[in-house]
Amino acid sequence: MAIVVMKFGGTSVGSVERIRNAARRVIMESEQGNQVVVVVSAMGKTTDHLVTLAEEITSSPSKREMDMLLSTGEQVSMSLLAMALETQGYPAVSMTGWQAELQTEKVHRNARIVSLKGDKIRAKLDAGNIVVAAGFQGITEDGEITTLGRGGSDTTAVAIAAAVGAIRCDIYTDVDGVYTSDPRFVEGARKLQSIEYDEMLELANLGAGVLHPRAVEYAKNYKIPLTVRSSLTDQEGTVIEEVTSMESNLIVRGVAFESDVVRLTIGYEKAFNGSLAMIFTTLAKHNIDVDIIVQSIVDGTSPTVSFTIKKEALSEAIQVLEEKKQELGFQVADFEVGLAKVSIVGSGMVSNPGVAAQMFDRLRQESVPVKMVSTSEIKVSVVVPQQQMIQSANALHDEFRLSELEVQV
Repeated sequence: MAIVVMKFGGTSVGSVERIRNAARRVIMESEQGNQVVVVVSAMGKTTDHLVTLAEEITSSPSKREMDMLLSTGEQVSMSLLAMALETQGYPAVSMTGWQAELQTEKVHRNARIVSLKGDKIRAKLDAGNIVVAAGFQGITEDGEITTLGRGGSDTTAVAIAAAVGAIRCDIYTDVDGVYTSDPRFVEGARKLQSIEYDEMLELANLGAGVLHPRAVEYAKNYKIPLTVRSSLTDQEGTVIEEVTSMESNLIVRGVAFESDVVRLTIGYEKAFNGSLAMIFTTLAKHNIDVDIIVQSIVDGTSPTVSFTIKKEALSEAIQVLEEKKQELGFQVADFEVGLAKVSIVGSGMVSNPGVAAQMFDRLRQESVPVKMVSTSEIKVSVVVPQQQMIQSANALHDEFRLSELEVQV
């Protein structure tokens, strides 16, 4: 029997009625003759509610205790869904992250998966059960409960799919697929029938919230087909796979954007050998993610290095840098808030020079100042004022004609 993994997001299990709807879909898959593993997120806004409760107790809760608190949300969902399946006559068993032996690194709030053998899940499946697993959570080698960060249930689902040898992993959510941009903010955004792993990974990393980046990375590494589809309708979703044949003539496949970006600038009196390695090693030890990096060393001016981080990491980053100021050898650390990142993504950019120039020219026409730039083979990202983020995204979506079903190149 083939194994299929189905993941339901928070909105898809946000009420008893929606849990029953998820159970109906799981039963339909089981009736196709497949063994089914279901991965669930916390119900609706449960995680946000738990965070609010913690903030009412203290403005700086420990990361360990936050993991203990937040891991309870998924346990509610998994138990209720297992009950819903059993009432319909389908044997089901729920499993926490640690019962499934999902082991993570020793990092709280944003841990990475170290190992997941899948033996215990397969044993439950072979005993005739539908397995309902809690997403987002795991356990360290020494028994500490951890969470995988926002969207981590996606990663749990794909990791389980890899561990048990699933033929596919279906991600059920409140949208019916992957769009060329966020349809809530970008006029003419349309659903893609398929998209390549690398393109989806870039979009996920650059702010598209439909999938967690680590989930896409896992799927790519283990060649697991992903489908993003709605839990509320029976429409076909978007397939994420190695090579797509649909719409391959699109140079740019999507526009992503991310708000609340902060630019940190470190200034020196003179060039300091080894400073770059020391700065980013120090930040990495504190699990502070750095994105776009620009170094400026020009004769006659003070050297600087600028980089972007997420707004929520700002206070910790400043504290860490100030504590190591003498060791790192810099004179001043300054920051700029009120920024956003807007990106274009497409594998067709590799063989089509001039895409970045076209992007910059359209932003110039829109009077949008570009403060930083980052490129790869299949994406170009710019940092712009946050108040012009949506304007920029709409302009670029229009510039590259992403509303059209087919684009002649």
